Amino acid sequence: MSAEIVNLRQFRKKQSRLEKEKQAQQNRVAFGRTKAEKHLTKALNDKAAKAHEAGHIEPPKTDN
Repeated sequence: MSAEIVNLRQFRKKQSRLEKEKQAQQNRVAFGRTKAEKHLTKALNDKAAKAHEAGHIEPPKTDN
């Protein structure tokens, strides 16, 4: 029953690299879209908003 010898400096560096890689992966998911993909998404959202507004019925105004 002998314990494994671990160099703490190397262990900390390894842990730091793993944390940075995890953060990088999250950033790739959140911000990793191309400009074309962003423009396409914006165009589709604008089109959907216009279609939604086109079906909107204004209530008649009454003058009292």
